[in-house]
Amino acid sequence: MDLVQWQKENGEYLAASLAWLRQLLAQFAAQTRSPSSVTTPAPVPVPRSIFGRSKPAAERPVETPAFEPAPKVPEAAAAREAAAKMDPPPALCLLADQLRLTIFERETLLLCVAMELDTRIAGLCARAMGNAEQAYPTFALALSLFESPTWDALSAQRPLRYWRVLDVNPSATQALTAAPLRADERIVNYVKGLNALDPRLGLLMTPAGPAQGALPPSQQAKADEIVARWTQTSLTETSPAAILLGIDSAAKILVAQAVCERMERKLYQIGVDALPLQPAEIENLARIWQRESALLPLTLYLDAQTDGGSADHLAALARFASRAVRSDGFVFVGSREPLARGGFPSHAFDIARPTAAEQNAEWCSAMAALPEPERNAGAGRLSGQFSLNCSDIRSIAAESPAEPLNTLPDRLWDQCTDRSRPRLDTLAQRIDPRATWDDLVVTEETRRLLEEIVAQVSSRGQVYDRWQFARRMNRGLGITALFTGDSGTGKTMAAEVIANDLRLTLYRIDLAQVVSKYIGETEKNLQRVFDLMEGGGAILFFDEADALFGKRSEVRDSHDRYANIEVNYLLQRMETYTGLAILATNMKGALDQAFVRRLRFIVPFSFPGPAERKVLWQKVFPGETPAEALDYDRLSRLNLTGAGIHSVALNAAFLAAHTNAPVTMTLILKAARTEFRKMDRPASEAEFKA
Repeated sequence: MDLVQWQKENGEYLAASLAWLRQLLAQFAAQTRSPSSVTTPAPVPVPRSIFGRSKPAAERPVETPAFEPAPKVPEAAAAREAAAKMDPPPALCLLADQLRLTIFERETLLLCVAMELDTRIAGLCARAMGNAEQAYPTFALALSLFESPTWDALSAQRPLRYWRVLDVNPSATQALTAAPLRADERIVNYVKGLNALDPRLGLLMTPAGPAQGALPPSQQAKADEIVARWTQTSLTETSPAAILLGIDSAAKILVAQAVCERMERKLYQIGVDALPLQPAEIENLARIWQRESALLPLTLYLDAQTDGGSADHLAALARFASRAVRSDGFVFVGSREPLARGGFPSHAFDIARPTAAEQNAEWCSAMAALPEPERNAGAGRLSGQFSLNCSDIRSIAAESPAEPLNTLPDRLWDQCTDRSRPRLDTLAQRIDPRATWDDLVVTEETRRLLEEIVAQVSSRGQVYDRWQFARRMNRGLGITALFTGDSGTGKTMAAEVIANDLRLTLYRIDLAQVVSKYIGETEKNLQRVFDLMEGGGAILFFDEADALFGKRSEVRDSHDRYANIEVNYLLQRMETYTGLAILATNMKGALDQAFVRRLRFIVPFSFPGPAERKVLWQKVFPGETPAEALDYDRLSRLNLTGAGIHSVALNAAFLAAHTNAPVTMTLILKAARTEFRKMDRPASEAEFKA
C-alpha cells in the first residue's frame, strides 16, 4: 500500500474511532444522569450586562432536551473494527504496539487525542462527568468509561506517562485522577499519520545524511563489526553504545553513516556541549529520544570530540547515554580517547582514516585518464603527503575537471591543500610563503640540509608505504627539524622557502594563545593544534621554540610539576605527529635534550660573512626600486644579519621616497647608522660616511 492510500484509510479508521468514542460518551452520560436533570454550560459565555455583573455560568443551567437518541455503540464498534483491518495497521494501533500500550491505555490515549480532533468531545466529557467545569478528559473518566480499566496505567513508570505520551499536571489541591489530560503534540500528529521528528529534538540534533559512497576495506571492516555486535543484541532490552575512537571526526561519521544505511536507519548528530546539564532536563530529553526511537528508525551520534575534557559535559553524556541505550534505537559516541565508563554498556572501536594504500588506489581511480606512469607518480605523491577520507578524495576529483590532463595532478594537489587546511582559529597564524630558494642566502651546508628536508617530505609515501618502513615503526613517522641560530639569520625565511617549494600552508604557533596559566589548558590547546594538523596539508612552525620545549627542572613545588607535565606531553605528541614540524630558536642550549634526540634534522643558521652579506645586499632591493652608485663591497663590510640588511634597505627606501630621489649610498649609510644604534652595536662614525 502506498503512503497516500494508507493515510486515507488511516483517516477513515480515525473517523470511525471518534464516532465510536462519541457514542460511548453519550451512552455513559445517559446511564449515569437522568435526562431531565442533566445541565450543561451555555455554548458561549454570556457577556457582561450593562446593568451589572452577569450570573456565573454555574448558576445559569441550560436544560437538555427530555429525549435523546439511543447511542449505537455496538454498530460504531463494529465499524471501527472493520476500518482497522488495513495493512499496514492504523497509526494508533502501530503506536500502541511500539510503546507497548494495553487496550485500556490505547483507548485513554484516543480520548485525549479526540480532544484535539473533534470539538464535540469537550461537551460530551462534561456531560459524562456531570460537571460543566470538567470539559476535558481525566483518568477518572477513562477508568469509568472503558472496559478492562487498570489502575497501574496511572503509574509514572507506565508508557502513558513515562514516554510523555500524555501531559498531566494536577494542582496542589487536585487528585491525579481528576487532573486534565492532554495528548502530546507529537503523538497527535503521529496518530493523524504524520511521522516527523519531535521539534524539541530537531532544535538540538541535525541529520547526518546518507552514506557517501563505499567505504575503503579498513573502515568497512569496522562498520561490519559494529553491525554484527548490534545485530547480536537486537533482541535484548539494551543495545550497547558504539564508542568510536580517533582524532578524525569525519572518518567516524562516515563509518556511522555506513552502519545506519546497512541497518536502514537515519543518523542524527548532537554535540555533547548541547546536552542539558541538569539531571531533570537530561532525563526528559532521554525519554523523548527513547520515544522517538520507537516511532522512527533512528540512530544517534553523540559527538564528544569538541568538548571531551569538560567534566560537566562528560557527566551529562554518561547520564544521557545510560538512558538512551535503553530503547529501540542505537547510539554512537565519538571521542578522541576512551571515556571513563559511565554506567552504560558500550563497545569501543578505533576508527582511522583509510590506509595510504587505500588512498593511493582511490587517487589512481581519480586520475584514470592519465597514462599509467604519470597516474602512479601523482597518486603516490598525493597519498604520501595528504591523509584524506575516500569521500573527500572523490569530492576533490569531482570538483576538478579532467582537462587539461597535464595539469591534473597539480590541480588536485592545490585542492587537497585547501581541503586539509586546519581551522586553528587564534591558536596559530597562517603565513603566506613568498620566499623562494633564490631569496635565501645561507651556507652550502645549511642549504643542503634544507633541500634534504624537502626531499624527505616528498618521498615519504615511497619509503613508508611502498617500501613498508611504516610496518616496522609505530612512532617517529613525522619529520621534525630544528632551525638554530642568531635572530635575523633566515630561520623563518627558510621555513617559508620549504612551504613554498612543497606548496603547503605554513602555520606559526601563537604562543600567547597556546600557553595558558590554567592547569591542563596548554596541553589541550597543543592537542587541538596537533590533531588538526594531521591531515598533512600544512607545516607546523614553532618560532621561539625554547619557550615551549625548554628543559625540565627539578620539582620543588606544584608549578614545577605541571610545567614538566607540559614538556612531557610535548615529547610524547611530537613523537606521534606524522606531519612536518619546524622548531626555530636562537637558544639551542635551552632545549630539553629529549627533544634533541627526537629531531630528524638540526639546521644551523650562522651569522652571514662578507660574501653572504654582499649577495644579500645585491638581492635586497626589488628591480623596480631606483638606485644609483651602490658599492656592494663596502656595504658587505657592515656587520649585519639578513634581517638587519632588509631593515636598513627598507628604511633607506622610505628616505628616498620622501625626497622623491633614488636610493643612494648616503641614504643607505644613514639608515645603517640608525639600525646600529637601535641594536646597541658599536660602530665607528667613519663607517657611515659616504
